Amino acid sequence: MNGISLCIERGECYALLGPNGAGKTTTINLLSGLLLPDSGQVSINGYNPVKDPLLVKASIGVIPQEIALYDELTARQNLHFWAGLYNISPAEIRRRADAALERIGLKDRADQPLHTFSGGMKRRINIAAAILHRPVILFMDEPTVGIDPQSRIHIYELIDELHREGMTILYTTHYMEEAEKLCDRIGIMDLGLLVAEGSLRQLRDRLPNQSRIHLETRGLTPEVGVQLQHLYGDRIAIGEEQVWLSPTLVHRDIAELVRHCGELHVDIQHLEVTEADLEAVFLELTGRALRD
Repeated sequence: MNGISLCIERGECYALLGPNGAGKTTTINLLSGLLLPDSGQVSINGYNPVKDPLLVKASIGVIPQEIALYDELTARQNLHFWAGLYNISPAEIRRRADAALERIGLKDRADQPLHTFSGGMKRRINIAAAILHRPVILFMDEPTVGIDPQSRIHIYELIDELHREGMTILYTTHYMEEAEKLCDRIGIMDLGLLVAEGSLRQLRDRLPNQSRIHLETRGLTPEVGVQLQHLYGDRIAIGEEQVWLSPTLVHRDIAELVRHCGELHVDIQHLEVTEADLEAVFLELTGRALRD
């Protein structure tokens, strides 16, 4: 880590986006009190993880990268165990565990041992365990890595529900589509640095070219590609029957590109304008593609 500074508002869903090794898990470990900072300050729900560790732990739920459950116990027993670490009555634990199992779509598997569950189902149980004590802040460290599509959809829906209910969520991922889909603001991390943060719109605004014109063509020969490259320089990329152009003025460049294709006897099969995505932002800020 290298002097990271961030502030997450109450009720916000905030994504830390970055490749493996960027510092996302270290950030969560510092915020949750598992690591002590060398310098600087951490405040969680108004409490200091070093001075008030129990108050911080009561305020947060943590879903780690590695599944933290007991395979020999049933789903219900796992939830009862983790809820029992908090000051919750046995009757209330039973009620909350049943409600959580219903919420994550696994009530019918409540009394089966976890070693019979898929990885995605275990992830869903892990999330249920982290919210039984009703934390105000939820740390989710890459919760969809290596899971099946059905469980991924369940997790997305659950995050959306928790967000709408007002829970503050810090979500780490190296999947750009997750950050775009789920979160209000996004922080881009690399090599222990927070290189940028903001809404998707604000991050896109940092790019000199926020849009791309994409053509699917017929008759785009290598010779024609050379001529287009001569006209547009490094603003254009040529593929097999495809053209991508970074525009300066979208409508003007579309008209000019269509005219040039007509003059060069290239048939346009499809034309679309796409906005810059997070990969384009990351590449612009770091000079290299987002790594796994």
